[in-house]
Amino acid sequence: MSILYPLPASGILVTVQNRVRPLNDAPVRGAGRYVLYWMQANQRADSNHALAYAAQLANSVKAPLLCYQGLTHDYPHANDRLHTFILEGVAETERRLRRLGAGYVFYLRRRRSDPNDILYRLAAESAAVVTDDYPAFLAARHNRSVPPKLGMACLAVDSSCVVPMSLFEKREYAAYTIRPKITRLLPKYLKPLETVALRKKYRLPAPEFHTRVSAASIPKLVAGCDIDHSVPPSTAFRGGRVEAERRLQLFLAERLYRYASEKNQPTARAVSDLSPYLHFGQISALEVALAVKAYAAEHKLMAEEFLEELIVRRELAFNHARHAPTPGSLALLPEWARQNLDRHKDDRRSPSYGREPFAEARTHDRLWNATQTEMLRRGKIHGYYRMYWGKKIVEWSPSAEEAFDTMVEIHDRYALDGRDPNTYANVLWCFGLFDRPFAGRPVFGTIRYMSLEGMRRKTNVDGYVREMEGAA
Repeated sequence: MSILYPLPASGILVTVQNRVRPLNDAPVRGAGRYVLYWMQANQRADSNHALAYAAQLANSVKAPLLCYQGLTHDYPHANDRLHTFILEGVAETERRLRRLGAGYVFYLRRRRSDPNDILYRLAAESAAVVTDDYPAFLAARHNRSVPPKLGMACLAVDSSCVVPMSLFEKREYAAYTIRPKITRLLPKYLKPLETVALRKKYRLPAPEFHTRVSAASIPKLVAGCDIDHSVPPSTAFRGGRVEAERRLQLFLAERLYRYASEKNQPTARAVSDLSPYLHFGQISALEVALAVKAYAAEHKLMAEEFLEELIVRRELAFNHARHAPTPGSLALLPEWARQNLDRHKDDRRSPSYGREPFAEARTHDRLWNATQTEMLRRGKIHGYYRMYWGKKIVEWSPSAEEAFDTMVEIHDRYALDGRDPNTYANVLWCFGLFDRPFAGRPVFGTIRYMSLEGMRRKTNVDGYVREMEGAA
């Protein structure tokens, strides 16, 4: 069913089909100076349903549109890597929003003594607040805590998924249960999002707290923040919309044709490397899917395996995060997996490592150390080797609970694509989520096992290890 939100005065109904969710009971105010789009999870001016809805809303109340993006010093694991990647996208976002006729305010809260009420100041003069519907990390917390404190309508819009999250009313068991539902709905939703022309341009001056960001100013801005400076920027990924578009074009031209056959071979470089940009919303899954589908049709390529990962697997993770009480918990495992962990909780682990050796890539296994080195240096592990990375943390940790905490901690701190529904789903997969039982063995029981010998048979382990040891 479409969510229709009534607007004042003209009585127009604005529809963003199945994507809009009211977060409070307050009305849209007719006297606001602007409509405020609070940009949290989708940091882009292109293919953004929340931005399009906010623009429609602004047109209906005859007001301009102001977009607000904030970055604070005190989110969990705030560090140079994450701050730099976000800041690298700010200038281009501002350019594109202003080209649309929208205003843009970016506020960098550097230290505890800096003001922490900027959103509320901007919202106080707005007709309504529109934000991103995102089921994990800070956006999910903000969307629970902030709207009740506002005196105007606050609405969340899903612009993360191709098929709206709201269409799946319960947590799906596995890919095979959600796949036919997504497949049936795709023709309706796999369509370009039209840009909404703003009828009233934003002309108010920038407030005193607006932070101007340029490529040259980013190192100084980051250095001036009270964050963890021990995690440096990625050696492989630069943030921002332009870089996301460049990587998409590279994938289409040089990698898509061999994705299906070489995606599990890290040294082949056949994957898209778009996960950091999808996580921060600097590019949308919808526009990636449309570009891949169009390019594959034009060049007579098979794109099904990539679209399976991008849409079915990714949206299974979003479904999990949306419907789980908390997206990261071993209590969310299927019953067979929970019982299995309990049966094997006293099995001997040899070797056994604490969190520090894992975080510092100091185990006996050169391949595992190489995967963690990739995380430490680049901020992302190749997807196939990340499965091995996770399975070995399960095998070498004193308990399943400690293994889970170690994986989440490392992802949260170092990964550019961490703190994401996919993070929690992929970590829980290592313990049996979205999977089935296998032959039993110590520690794992019937949970899927992965071995170094298997990696050697299937991939170029030595080439990968040499590359990562050289990077270190």
